[in-house]
Amino acid sequence: MKKRFLTAFLLASTLAFTQTAKFKIKYSEQLAVLIFLENLSENYPENVYKTEFIKSSYNTEKYKNLISEFDKLSFGYSYRFEEFPYGSKKSVQTEDLSKKNLIETENLTEFKIRSIGIIPNKTLNDLAEIISEFTPIYKELIYNPNKEKFEKQLQEIIKYSDENHIENYFETGLRFYNSSWDNSVPFVAAFYPLPNSKGFTAQSFCNNFISAVQTDLKSYKDLFSVMLHETYHIIYDEQSLKVKTEINNYFKANKSKCSNYAYLLMNEVLATALGNGYVYAALDGKIDSRDWYYKKYINLMAKQIYPLVKEYIDQKKSIDQNFIDNYIKSYEVNFPNWINELDNIMTYRYVISENENDLKVINKMFRYRSKTEYENKITENSIEKMQQTPLTKVIVISKNSNEILKLLKHKFSELKNWKPNGDKEFADKILLNDKSQLILLNQKKSTIESLINSIK
Repeated sequence: MKKRFLTAFLLASTLAFTQTAKFKIKYSEQLAVLIFLENLSENYPENVYKTEFIKSSYNTEKYKNLISEFDKLSFGYSYRFEEFPYGSKKSVQTEDLSKKNLIETENLTEFKIRSIGIIPNKTLNDLAEIISEFTPIYKELIYNPNKEKFEKQLQEIIKYSDENHIENYFETGLRFYNSSWDNSVPFVAAFYPLPNSKGFTAQSFCNNFISAVQTDLKSYKDLFSVMLHETYHIIYDEQSLKVKTEINNYFKANKSKCSNYAYLLMNEVLATALGNGYVYAALDGKIDSRDWYYKKYINLMAKQIYPLVKEYIDQKKSIDQNFIDNYIKSYEVNFPNWINELDNIMTYRYVISENENDLKVINKMFRYRSKTEYENKITENSIEKMQQTPLTKVIVISKNSNEILKLLKHKFSELKNWKPNGDKEFADKILLNDKSQLILLNQKKSTIESLINSIK
């Protein structure tokens, strides 16, 4: 259990976005322990949590077995909002809902009651039991050694929010995105300590923002610009079906060959331009001269479109067709080759391959991915499903080449004059009428990696 005086203090510390909507900052021990467990997983790279655990007296078979059991728990299910244009609204993730319920309940019994039906009961009970087992370990190894620093930081974070009227930036986002928010629903930000670290992590979902905070953090400009960046993803996601459909139609009506990939990039670009650009400049008094995002495509496009974003904010205007057309033009004029760069277009991919190892290779080659779909059979049905998406389409042919190539020529009108030799290896890239790239790999002896690298 977290200290009651801290909980009471934090729950009482709120900021009003409007007269009724609230912005809450708190520490959630239950969430922190879940994050701790995730970082102890064998699938995670080396990190401070793992280091502290390995050198502790808890590094025993009992607890290592519990970590293995945690790794096996499957509580990540999802479902889409089918009526919205593809990719315009985030799918519901049961893992996010589980984290939300950990944040918003005070004990594991409440968490289980609220979470029944989201994931299987056996999984839910096992998850709660493992969190319970690791709570005293987390407190001893991570929280208590950093307790004084972290609790002081939380008070400073709340004070910083109050003094800088962070709620105003939320309202700015609502207006710019032409979105809405139910004022009776609080926006809850949950922080947890991250000792011996130079950076911090952040994630948003539902009405929540979560972030680790390095215990020696002194300046909060970066933290709040990232927090608002993540908040803008939620505001974008909450646009109405009408607004989402209008924006989707603006992109489809635009004649630029870059419009599809500009659209796929837009969510992250706008959140970066607003959060890391506009909010940071407002908090610091000047534009951040550093990179705004670690991925070059997002960083460069966000900086390119920033003047237009600021113009709309200053004029209290919402995204409209003029904004979309200028956004696409900016992409096409300044970065015309991006639609051919694999590091960019493979961020959004739909892969069909009958060899499961191909998917592993592609994931290793292109670790950064935003939207991905996979199929393990090349059939008329799987091709039709692929064609319903705006994603980069990758089809790996490793057997029955001539038969499959005949099927592909039938299904893709753009291939009617294409004359491949199914008996020879090749790697082709074709821009389709929906302005997505189709990548065809006919594999004989070469590795998938070498075939992909041969694409010009």
